[in-house]
Amino acid sequence: MGIAGEPVQVRNHDGAGVERSEGPFLRSDLPIAGFAVIEAATLEEAVSLVSETPCAVAHGVVEVWPLKSTP
Repeated sequence: MGIAGEPVQVRNHDGAGVERSEGPFLRSDLPIAGFAVIEAATLEEAVSLVSETPCAVAHGVVEVWPLKSTP
């Protein structure tokens, strides 16, 4: 179990270079349709991993929400 940290938006449109910006992209009162849990040692590693996904490359955005351990 963990607590969500501040999100990071990741884009890599057409594979031309990774863009990273702080904060959430989407706000919704309804659940989001897709999500994945990935394991990464650092936020930078997570950003690198998701920057190669089809959504990030195809002019979309992927949000990375780091999880902090609970005591």
